[in-house]
Amino acid sequence: MTEFVAEFTGTALLILLGNGVVANVVLKGTKGNDSGWMVITTAWALAVFVGVVIAAPYSGAHLNPAVTIALALAQKFAWIKVPYYILAQLCGAIVGSFLVWVMYKDHFDATDDQGLKAAPFATSPAIRNLKSNLFSEILGTFVLIFVIFYFTNAEMGTDKTPIGLGSLGAIPVAFLVWVIGLALGGTTGYAINPIRDLGPRIVHALIPMKGKGSSDWAYSWVPIVGPIIGATIAALVYLALNI
Repeated sequence: MTEFVAEFTGTALLILLGNGVVANVVLKGTKGNDSGWMVITTAWALAVFVGVVIAAPYSGAHLNPAVTIALALAQKFAWIKVPYYILAQLCGAIVGSFLVWVMYKDHFDATDDQGLKAAPFATSPAIRNLKSNLFSEILGTFVLIFVIFYFTNAEMGTDKTPIGLGSLGAIPVAFLVWVIGLALGGTTGYAINPIRDLGPRIVHALIPMKGKGSSDWAYSWVPIVGPIIGATIAALVYLALNI
């Protein structure tokens, strides 16, 4: 499996399962309807685990432009590969999101609330305040990236052994995403990943969904810019602490 295919496949599975649980919880008539935030955050964490296990042996399982950019800033990843990885991630997110719509199409059609129809695609703030929404995405992504650096740092610990991002090493990453969702995700839905929001939002804008409403492009910059800023700060802090 090539790096592009690995990032594409891992991200597609991540979005299929992550956005799939949102559809299961919020759409009318599903078996999981109204099962709550704990179900959403748990399934998202496990979706990360699945995506990482699949992609890690071949690409390092970034599955997130914020991860790719941060690793490049920290000189742990070649800048020449950054656009290539991000393209694969975006394509995977689009495919995964489209499959969620196909899977739950009857339930999308049965749901009248336009906000609930949009929720399985893109994030939205609980209280719309762009400054605080942006800060939420910056902080959540900072925690994600900063801790990931220590998962992958071969110099950490007394035995100099990295935790890694493959196979069983995916478990710490899943727990990390889970706690971010539980602790910091209630304000914006914790995109903490630009393509996790952008790819599905593109799908929402293009599909012929009955009564779908707005794709809210006016908000879309927040879950793109916020994670990139958070990742950049995390990389700079990590570098400063490990000079």
